[in-house]
Amino acid sequence: MTAPTEPTAHGVRIAAQPGHATICIDGTPLPEGQVTGYTVQHSITDALPMLVLHTRQTDGVEWEGLARVAIGVPQDPADGIVAFLSSIDPDALARAALDRDLEPSKHSITRATLAQLIDWAQGRT
Repeated sequence: MTAPTEPTAHGVRIAAQPGHATICIDGTPLPEGQVTGYTVQHSITDALPMLVLHTRQTDGVEWEGLARVAIGVPQDPADGIVAFLSSIDPDALARAALDRDLEPSKHSITRATLAQLIDWAQGRT
């Protein structure tokens, strides 16, 4: 068994407007109506852009080419939020919020508490 090789880069051109997009790969337009959506991802520091095409596979349509396939299970973002909030020490949160510069307003402690939670969620102390 041979190790997989990195796919070669292909030229991509997308002309898009609401309700319509023409996508050409290496100068060849994809069939009208076959692509139902697309996403472009790019990590500038370490990879070429990646184009993900969402296609409609009608009878008799074949697709050939290289592709990276990723299978994921959608997760409810509430699960992560609940896990994060469950890990918070209420005493530490109250101390950190009160150590902030509080505005003289009715909801300043609530604002400070929310700001502290945002900082912790972003990894700032």
